[in-house]
Amino acid sequence: MPQSATGVQHTPYRRLFTHPGTRAFTLGNLIARLPMGMFGVSAVVMIAGSRGSYALAGAVTATGLAATALVAPWTARLVDRHGQARIAVPATLCAALGGLALLLCLHYDAPDWTLFAAYAATATTPNIGGMSRARWAHLLQGDPDALHTANSFEQAADELCFMLGPVLAAFLCGTFFPEAGTLVGGVLLLTGMFLFTAQRATEPPVAPRTKARSPLRSPGMPWLLAVFLATGAVFGAMEVVTIAFADAQGHRTAGGVLLGLQAAGSCAAGLLFGTLRPRRPADRRLPWCVAAMAALLALPLAAVTVTSSLLALAPALLLAGMATAPTMVTAMALVQHRTPADRLNEGMTLAVTALLGGIAGGSALGGWTVEQLSVTAGYGVPVVAAGSALLIAVLPIALRPFGPSNRFTETRPTD
Repeated sequence: MPQSATGVQHTPYRRLFTHPGTRAFTLGNLIARLPMGMFGVSAVVMIAGSRGSYALAGAVTATGLAATALVAPWTARLVDRHGQARIAVPATLCAALGGLALLLCLHYDAPDWTLFAAYAATATTPNIGGMSRARWAHLLQGDPDALHTANSFEQAADELCFMLGPVLAAFLCGTFFPEAGTLVGGVLLLTGMFLFTAQRATEPPVAPRTKARSPLRSPGMPWLLAVFLATGAVFGAMEVVTIAFADAQGHRTAGGVLLGLQAAGSCAAGLLFGTLRPRRPADRRLPWCVAAMAALLALPLAAVTVTSSLLALAPALLLAGMATAPTMVTAMALVQHRTPADRLNEGMTLAVTALLGGIAGGSALGGWTVEQLSVTAGYGVPVVAAGSALLIAVLPIALRPFGPSNRFTETRPTD
């Protein structure tokens, strides 16, 4: 374990925060990231409560997701070209105004189409997780072990925020008034982003413009983005099916608790993974991580098939979540390796966009399976999606002997 100049041992995570400014930008990052798990739930509660239609609420939030998939890579490209502070602050202000516009449209009973337009404006929200990872990559150049720990920490933070965000949103909307979740989320987003971008000493400098190809055309990236797409389908399907299962058991509120257990398992595994020092290249580790995820996802399917019990499903979901963070950490490390330095934020945002697309598709497929077949069959959807991710991860490695065009060429050394 590393030691300081005074001989005191430092854990890998404690060592991360010995770098000046890292605690401040991490605090801002966490404050700004928490609303990412709040806005969807808050919008659904607010729209359904005002207009009495969950179908309309779902359509509006789906439109916002589609708009994010289109706009986010362009926002990230501007961040790469002009710097985090110059782009992230106005983009966040625009997104916050979109949320406020949605609230006002509901309050003043504006036509339904205005809800779609207002919520689509929130798509300019910058990828705060990607910008934070870019800062770590800048600060920890030449230290792959520390960068691995930082990426693991960031993934654990993702899981924590998406575990706590919906709970906080539901509490605010239910305890105070339906608009409370959106208002508090907007304040947290602005506060966190202002604090994050104020830390100029840790902001990575704008890389010199090069003629580097788009991250989409970097060797290995299309396959990797397909892995993110299939992994997103795992998350989307699991969320819908678990809520449906809890509802079928007469305990609708238990669905959120069960999904929280899955996120907790992933968060704990991510933090543990960050203390390890893997020696295999990341592209060799990824298939093993995805295979572990696919194997553990069979546990919830087995639990509902054999027992149909919430008590049996709870530990199964906790265990199923434990391969998620290592998979995401390894995949995101590969994105960093394969993306040109002057387009790093764009590359990471493309990964998030693929993940969101997979979540949307997985949610739709999971819902259809529950409606047309059964809830038990619904738990087969995440297993199939994880199996697809495994096939996508393994296939390029199997094709390598057949020609150099199939090789994964890293733009930076693997961790």
